[in-house]
Amino acid sequence: MKTVRLNHLSAALLAAAAGLLAAVGLVVVLYAQPAEANFPGKPGKIAYAGYEGNDSEIYTINPNGGGKKPLTDNGTGDIEPAYSPNGKRIAYSSYDGNDDELYTINAGGGGKKQLTDNDTNDASPSYSPSGKKIVYRGRASGENDYEIYTINVGGGGKQPVTDNTTPDYDPSYSPSGKKIAYQGYDGQDYEIYTINVGGGGKFNVTDNSSDDSYPDYAPSGKRIAYTNAATGGDKEIYTIKPGGGGRLPVTDNSSDDFYPSYSPSGKRIAYVNHVAGTDSEIYTIKPGGGGRLPVTDNSTGNYDPYWGSQ
Repeated sequence: MKTVRLNHLSAALLAAAAGLLAAVGLVVVLYAQPAEANFPGKPGKIAYAGYEGNDSEIYTINPNGGGKKPLTDNGTGDIEPAYSPNGKRIAYSSYDGNDDELYTINAGGGGKKQLTDNDTNDASPSYSPSGKKIVYRGRASGENDYEIYTINVGGGGKQPVTDNTTPDYDPSYSPSGKKIAYQGYDGQDYEIYTINVGGGGKFNVTDNSSDDSYPDYAPSGKRIAYTNAATGGDKEIYTIKPGGGGRLPVTDNSSDDFYPSYSPSGKRIAYVNHVAGTDSEIYTIKPGGGGRLPVTDNSTGNYDPYWGSQ
């Protein structure tokens, strides 16, 4: 039986996704999903995971909605794409028949390479600014919680970043390559933290009574975009200073907005919007809010947008 990972969706979206996957004999397992980091440059295509047919595949698309291209085409769930800094490779997570492992592929398709191969789930990859490392969330054999790790871009050299008894998800390198932002559980809810690349220096960026997730550094390194799930409300996107404070809203509506991903120019943010009873689509918006533009428009679920460089 195959396993496909889904993000923190609304109850309605999760039910719809579960129904679709159950129809083809898949089991839905709920995990937190991708975090990412974009690097300064000229905006290129947006990579994302799209549900078309029986499973999810990786696609790229122009920010204006044209030029859609499938990169993967198989019978397993491929999700969480992340561009390399030069825009030539894409890392992603895929089910190998036993668990989730990390792979990379050429941005135009082909050249698939497996990075991890073990008996636990590895997911949420994000490149370092140098392009030499990939940060991700994984679980050591026999352990119950997820931790943040780094690995060489060609595989091997696995190193732990976090080591505690609570789950950590959604790692994202800072543009300087010195810090990693991630989503961690504080005993009450999920908050955004930063930590040194080698571990240590953990800093609590957000601290409230609702879940914060999917951190993504601005190319300038001066802001972090993230999703806040207000208690009893919907999900909205905010930005905040990496040192905490200065929180500003990006979206404000009655539907769920999540998975923020800065453009390499820092002038727009790609994200997912889900209206109850419909599918999920990808949009872009100004970091200060306003100027919303559609990227995808179909009748299937679209998730995990990552804005690459040319």
